[in-house]
Amino acid sequence: MITELAVERVEFTCGHCWHKWSADYDVQYYRDDNGDEWEYFTRDGIAVSSPYDLQGAPACPICGRHWVGRLIARRPVPVPPGTSATPRSRITVPRDQHRTDRHTAPPLEADAHDQPTHQTPATSPGDR
Repeated sequence: MITELAVERVEFTCGHCWHKWSADYDVQYYRDDNGDEWEYFTRDGIAVSSPYDLQGAPACPICGRHWVGRLIARRPVPVPPGTSATPRSRITVPRDQHRTDRHTAPPLEADAHDQPTHQTPATSPGDR
């Protein structure tokens, strides 16, 4: 059973070249039949490992090294159906005829937002 849905913006800072970038991940938290809690991440509709673990950390687009991300923003998505007062609209036409534009809308990509500006670390006089 899905217990929580969210979009999480994760920021990465490469510890080698100091490049900084971010990406949005869809995350589902769910409880299985044994009562165990799980989280499931997708990026652009593709299942990926957690960006908070080294095995799921994406490669730096500049130098290719992998760095674990940190959460910088989060948008929870209400899990349906909600209370009876939750705004909703009954779909009265066959599913394939309902809002057909949703099938041809361009994907909202995980890195389609403004990226952090590149920051070079401060150097001390002895580093020059």
